[in-house]
Amino acid sequence: MTDPTIYEERLAHLIRTVDELSDVVARQDREIAVLTRRVEMLMQREAERETDASGTVPLADQRPPHW
Repeated sequence: MTDPTIYEERLAHLIRTVDELSDVVARQDREIAVLTRRVEMLMQREAERETDASGTVPLADQRPPHW
């Protein structure tokens, strides 16, 4: 394994793999950010709905009775 070509090939494969994984991680980061915003929006809507329906503090913001 003293032939530099073997190392160059392995390095090229590793670089390609790292680039592919980097693209996957970047895509997942964008998806997580979008999903986080959606969950926050849904939580806010539900809290507003509970407040409008009962006129009290939303259940999500209340302490459980065992505390």
